[in-house]
Amino acid sequence: MKRTFQFKAAAFFVFALLISSFAFAQKPVASPRDSVSAKIAGSQITINYGSPSVKGRKVFGELEPFGKVWRAGANEATVFTTTKDITVEGKTLPAGTYGFFAIPTETTWTIIFNKVAKQWGAYKYDEAQDALRVVVTPKKSAMSERLVYKTNAKGFSLNWDKLSVPVSVK
Repeated sequence: MKRTFQFKAAAFFVFALLISSFAFAQKPVASPRDSVSAKIAGSQITINYGSPSVKGRKVFGELEPFGKVWRAGANEATVFTTTKDITVEGKTLPAGTYGFFAIPTETTWTIIFNKVAKQWGAYKYDEAQDALRVVVTPKKSAMSERLVYKTNAKGFSLNWDKLSVPVSVK
């Protein structure tokens, strides 16, 4: 009788533990944080961003409207860090950490490095705090379900949906 009670108590404890572990399991993050880092033009460059998915949506022009400032990622604004002064699309960007934003249009994108690195989305974005703005041309590319930044010897690119937005760094 005593063993039966102990067995039932142990079985109940295991069952309760399993149930509680399911109850407290965290859902996967819809737009997980990601980062890429590389040495480009003699500087260590790091881009930290939220990586949303397309999920069957029309991204550019609808989810991310044309002509409006976008955080170039999800949730917190994308953060761009360079350890040395660099030249972005022919213009100087001093060493530092910046909020990274974009204004997409159908034919060109304005890339923005803002002095306020830590911000939620683009809700409090202030153009007066821009350190640098450059204009680049997006290119059609293979499908990328998740937003991802890629680096290479010539700079970096933002890739999402069927679009790649290359940014030259020297």
